[in-house]
Amino acid sequence: MQQTALKKMPADANKGSADQIAVSIPSNGISLHAHLYMPEKPTALVIISHGNGSSRFNPKNNYVAEALSKSNVSALLVDLLTPKEDSLIESWFDIPLLTERLKHTTEWVKQYPGLQNLPVGFLGVGTGAASALTAAADMEDKIKAVVCKAGRTDLAGDKILSLVACPTLLIVGGLDNEVLKLNLHTWQNLKCKKSMLIINGASHLFEEPGKLHFVSELASDWFGKYLVR
Repeated sequence: MQQTALKKMPADANKGSADQIAVSIPSNGISLHAHLYMPEKPTALVIISHGNGSSRFNPKNNYVAEALSKSNVSALLVDLLTPKEDSLIESWFDIPLLTERLKHTTEWVKQYPGLQNLPVGFLGVGTGAASALTAAADMEDKIKAVVCKAGRTDLAGDKILSLVACPTLLIVGGLDNEVLKLNLHTWQNLKCKKSMLIINGASHLFEEPGKLHFVSELASDWFGKYLVR
């Protein structure tokens, strides 16, 4: 476990941009809507599972997705709930449902032109972190790396956490006391290669100047080390 202070990161001006594509993913009779960030020559695929009433239009999640694409990692922002389901708070915490749809999404996107043979990782945000960890445990070697950002990782349950096999990074704001406590418990129960980075001076949403950029760099570095071939 490591506590990390904010540092100035290099500019991304020399990195390429990605196409943004709207896609619709079938899952047990419904359609899940998603935004796909598609670099010209992707080296890996990261599926972003968000929760807590967030959506594919969330600017913070899109910021992270764009940062990944600048590292030639394709990023998929998927709404795992329909608009009607998302209006119900209890749906945000339905981890079995979110996990099932994340697994459907993973199988579907692996057939998408240009992504078929790429290694896949998950980035879980909020309650989406629990679905990312649970799906990673269920799918075993199909998922190569996981990053959880301010995640309700506790909702996966200790037994599932002990079954996660791929390298997993937990990122938490130092001011996010409750989530920090929950992630410390998660870190103790993970048996895989793992790291926990606590961002000094950052709150739950990483709204302070420069913090979200730093989080994006940390996620990109983790996927670059454990996901990209």
